[in-house]
Amino acid sequence: MLQWKIGDIKITQLVEMSFANNDMYALAGLPPMATPENLAKMPWLYPHFVTPEGVMINNVQMLIIETPSQKLVVDTCIGNDKSIPLDELAYMQLPFIDDLKALGHHPDSVDTVLLTHLHVDHIGWNTTKRDGSWVPTFPSARYLVVEEEFNFFRDLDDDTYGDVWGESVRPVLDAGLMDVVQADHQADEGVWFESTPGHTPGHVSVRISSQGEDAVITGDMIHHPYAIGRPNWENPYDADSNMARETRNQFLERYADQPVLVLGTHFANPVGGKIVRDGDTYRFDV
Repeated sequence: MLQWKIGDIKITQLVEMSFANNDMYALAGLPPMATPENLAKMPWLYPHFVTPEGVMINNVQMLIIETPSQKLVVDTCIGNDKSIPLDELAYMQLPFIDDLKALGHHPDSVDTVLLTHLHVDHIGWNTTKRDGSWVPTFPSARYLVVEEEFNFFRDLDDDTYGDVWGESVRPVLDAGLMDVVQADHQADEGVWFESTPGHTPGHVSVRISSQGEDAVITGDMIHHPYAIGRPNWENPYDADSNMARETRNQFLERYADQPVLVLGTHFANPVGGKIVRDGDTYRFDV
């Protein structure tokens, strides 16, 4: 468990799972350029983010934001009991909620759930299976999702997204807990969405600012630190590769050499660092 302070805002990491296993990319495929040979050309990736054998290391994690007035969580991981078409992730039974409580956070105490996008590994703990039915895990919270994102996934056919919507989105809607918002929505003083489309149509990152200190939570705009050094590599899991590439480059240009803590939603520990210019590209300093 890692923590960071941004002014009077505290951010806490809760890891659902970590993996260094290329099979976990089977749903979408490995980025074709992310070979061990190419990754080795970015020595700053080692040892935190790539194994000596050239396998990428990732976390699936939720970030808890505590402001003076609210408790917010960013992305709710994979979840238990979900019917995901990947054996390693389907019907899991992990102690995530017990781990959350052990950090001093009961699900009832969460005020806001911030969803960077609606992919299966970011919305799973939106809901919990109770007596055979899906119910909101955070019954006192408002769940925030960007309008373009909501509309895109709502309109997908059932074969593509029906189980995910039915398990992790519709129960929140039916409970009246979901707010569809704009891509620059401010969730609290010092916490707001920043539009970063491409991975999905309405993808957002989360900006945090307090007392002159700043941070940004990437979501899947950058899946792994290698994309900081090679932002133009194509990722098969991006809905719009050209837009995703443009967004990454704009993000890196905006935050390079700035005093902004960058927290990668899927980055392995230590998760946070600074983007710095490195010749004609960038690197991630931790």
